[in-house]
Amino acid sequence: MLAWIVLIVSGAFEAVWATALGKSEGFTKLWPTVTFFVACAISMGGLAFALREIPTGTGYAVWVAIGASLTVIYAMITGAEAVSVIKILLLLGIVACVIGLKLVSDAEVAA
Repeated sequence: MLAWIVLIVSGAFEAVWATALGKSEGFTKLWPTVTFFVACAISMGGLAFALREIPTGTGYAVWVAIGASLTVIYAMITGAEAVSVIKILLLLGIVACVIGLKLVSDAEVAA
């Protein structure tokens, strides 16, 4: 269970570093650049920790999906990206797939 919690938090830090990377303007702005490197280290470290117990394919897919979804959601909330019904539906689809991967992974462990 701890591995899944760490994976989720690491996915959230992926969204932080992805957003900071965009705001760093090619690493020319100090604080977004610092935020990128710190968040990237936390995110990758957490992913590495989680993958000790979670299958690599499943863990990586969940990590990417969380990071990508939160990055888009943050961009829509801040107005950096347009909000549309189709984008929201697609994000819900990503979340549903992540939940499916978690459930399938749990079923495989129980079997």
